[in-house]
Amino acid sequence: MVSSSRRTLKALPSITLTAAITTAVFLSGCGDKAASNAGASAKIDPNVLAEKQQIVINNGTEPESLDPHKISGLPEANIIRQQLVGLVTTDAKGKTIAAMAKSWQSEDNKVWVFKLRDAKWSNGDPVTAQDFVYSLRRVVDPKTASPYGSYLVDAKVVGAEAIINGKQSPDTLGVKALDNKTLEVRLTEPVPYFVDMLIHTSTSPVHPATVEKFGVKWTDPKNIVVNGPYKISEWSVNDKIVLQRNPAYYDNAHTTIDTITLLPIESETTNVARYKAGEIDIGAGMPTEQFDELKAELGDQIQVSPSLCSFYYQYNNKKPPFDDVRVRRALAIALDRDTITQKVMGQGQTPAYQYTPPSIQGMTPFTPEWQSWDQKKRVTEAKKLLNEAGYNEQHPLKFELLYNTNEGNKKLAVATSSLLKEAIGFVDVSLMNKEWKTFLDTFRNGNYQLARYTWCGDYNEPSTFLNIAKSGNSNNWGGYSSVKFDSIMNQTLKEGVTAEQRAELYRQAEAQLDADMPQLNVFHIVKLSMVKPYVINFPLQDPLSNWQIKDVSIAKHD
Repeated sequence: MVSSSRRTLKALPSITLTAAITTAVFLSGCGDKAASNAGASAKIDPNVLAEKQQIVINNGTEPESLDPHKISGLPEANIIRQQLVGLVTTDAKGKTIAAMAKSWQSEDNKVWVFKLRDAKWSNGDPVTAQDFVYSLRRVVDPKTASPYGSYLVDAKVVGAEAIINGKQSPDTLGVKALDNKTLEVRLTEPVPYFVDMLIHTSTSPVHPATVEKFGVKWTDPKNIVVNGPYKISEWSVNDKIVLQRNPAYYDNAHTTIDTITLLPIESETTNVARYKAGEIDIGAGMPTEQFDELKAELGDQIQVSPSLCSFYYQYNNKKPPFDDVRVRRALAIALDRDTITQKVMGQGQTPAYQYTPPSIQGMTPFTPEWQSWDQKKRVTEAKKLLNEAGYNEQHPLKFELLYNTNEGNKKLAVATSSLLKEAIGFVDVSLMNKEWKTFLDTFRNGNYQLARYTWCGDYNEPSTFLNIAKSGNSNNWGGYSSVKFDSIMNQTLKEGVTAEQRAELYRQAEAQLDADMPQLNVFHIVKLSMVKPYVINFPLQDPLSNWQIKDVSIAKHD
């Protein structure tokens, strides 16, 4: 999932996204006992709790939408996750656990049957299997134009690809309500991690009658109907979004916080100032130059941990000058990642020589040959490639770098352009910044040459990264298309492929990306946030950062 900066509570602002593969998912079922109180935190002594259970979070930017089928970003998912609950969710460590589905089973990883718990929408209607059928069809319906339409194609749901391409109607999707509380999902290939994919917000249910009645206005506070622990009560654009506890939520007894206020502060300097002033309980990032000082001052309030997120610059593979692989490769090998990670960032980020974070589950790491070269050899090769492509001192390489408004993004863009200029000489980069929603629109429509990008895993498995590079994927905004790459990825879910063989295929897919260089991988991200000491149960242990305020409490404090 794309982040607005690096990810809200992003490490250039970042709290982020997704879940881990769990052995239980691969078994034939998940019993009711495992499903009970899903995700609930350990019981807190009420004597330690503050009288007012309210929390203020800087979410880093103004959300594009609160419709789960219309978004692709983490700032949006952070809010939707508090309001809408899918078949499964995650616990504090990122493990996939039961949610609307109390159990599930599959004998072949192709036909999955989910048994739904007794739960209600906020208006009192029961949550039914038909609601999920409606919602999953809505994701792939071309009329919805969901940025995540390809997600169900990647999940191998029967009919998804044909529906997205307009060749079949949405009602042919391989989802069926066997009765009010039983949902069947049919896949074309065995997908052992299918249930883990269902933690993503694009598979969240919506209330059919509300969507049909209000159309695009269904997410307005006065109209919205939700099945999660919180419901939006106020949305003041560019000011705040307020969520109130939903008493109809099935696990409301284990929810403590009553009110969540989410702020759209993009400035890291402002974020720090308001956090230190006591106006924010969980802050979204900080200027890199303040990191050491703030860590010394705030101690454990500064939380740093690994994440499954990659920061890179996306080439527009369809437009000059980046329709030439020689140009793409030249910049990728010339960029000094060590300087960026150690001197520009300096918070624990690691240089990225493959797209997928090496810490992800189920992958054999890929090491490109040029990774072992010293910087002098890399620059020599880069200049040679650019000369072959027709660029030199007399005909310099010129292009525009697009980034969304954020101090950290600007600093990285300036550093990147300077490092490339210093290394190669005949490279001139123009910087352009746009606010988040305009940035997304510009990016999706291909109106750019090079753009900053961050992708955070939607689940803990390499395909969550590699799938978006497949031809025609709805999140493939760089226009990359490779028959070889597609073929490798298509083999990963063939009948009989073992986990070890799949891990090797993912390594081969990374090798193909290195050969084609559709993007400039820069570094793998760490999660960075500021959390007040009276916030209970927030320390992030989930590498995909699916934070859920229903599991959080506020202790008594001055």
